[in-house]
Amino acid sequence: MGRANSFFLYISSIIHWATSTAYTAFSHQYPARTAMINPLQQYLISTQYFAPRGKERLIFLGDHISQRHLLYTDRLIGIVGDAGSGKSSLIKGMFPGLELTNDDDVINPRKILSMREAIALGEIKEASSFHLDIRFLTGFMQMWEIAEFVKTLLEHKKRVIIEHFNLLRQALGRNADLIVGIGEEIIVARPTMFGPLPESIYDIVHESLKYRKMAHTAEEITRYILEDNYGIYPDSYYFSDIRNGFVLKFYNHEEFDIQELEDSVKEVIDQHQPVAYYDEEHITIGERIVECGGPRLQVTNTRDIQNFAFIKELMYDKDSKTHCLIGIVDKNCENIENRNTQYFLTREL
Repeated sequence: MGRANSFFLYISSIIHWATSTAYTAFSHQYPARTAMINPLQQYLISTQYFAPRGKERLIFLGDHISQRHLLYTDRLIGIVGDAGSGKSSLIKGMFPGLELTNDDDVINPRKILSMREAIALGEIKEASSFHLDIRFLTGFMQMWEIAEFVKTLLEHKKRVIIEHFNLLRQALGRNADLIVGIGEEIIVARPTMFGPLPESIYDIVHESLKYRKMAHTAEEITRYILEDNYGIYPDSYYFSDIRNGFVLKFYNHEEFDIQELEDSVKEVIDQHQPVAYYDEEHITIGERIVECGGPRLQVTNTRDIQNFAFIKELMYDKDSKTHCLIGIVDKNCENIENRNTQYFLTREL
């Protein structure tokens, strides 16, 4: 078996070398033609991922997206989505070490003055990559100034990562090389002359984000009720994803009444308790402090959670060998086995 694998790798390397050599020779002979050859640009339109809960999982997914979709020739990266959707964490995963021009908790005057000076003077720093938050920058700069600065960066072969790119595209006069939209799902798109436009992607993720917020808060309520009423703690399960809902995957088949659990969760929802950020690892639901991996991505009050229900059985996942408790925040609790077709492909929501 080892010899067969070695032989396969040897043949693969020869094929790769021959292909690369032929392409290089062709590119030297016909440079104008090879400039137009970009298989990704030609074939890939968009890819969709679940937008996971928690900062760590978002950063991990960002790293995966950069390795799978980002080309070294991509200069303009557009990020779209609402405030608090997790764009910054995704960017940190895609571009480790990149200094962000905005802060979640405070406005940094040093960054504002530094950016204003760079834009006003047309100054290009040593950095190879720049991050711009358009909604943040428009608080003290004109849109045309930002657009001109971005053009200058691109002319100097810099990479520019732009949050809220949908606000800048028209002033900039061009689309991004790669667009990443984040709502309940993450959409990665490589635009062609036929789109998609960042405004259209924003419309999709803006509409879906509310379901992600409802699901996250309902999930936190479910977690502490499982602890209080049934003695079931987080080491008994882990989190997974479903559109317009959440999944708790139990390692063993736990014994509890799902209808009773649903009634308890709905009781908290009907109490209209305020939900607020406490710190980076906790939120408050009413007066209770609850551990949470995504404290910024929640509804502001439990009354905002609509159409909550559980699937009335623990569904077995044979791939992960887990028993799944599935919570839904819409009226569609049927055809669970084909839910991804409806919500990702046909989008008949």
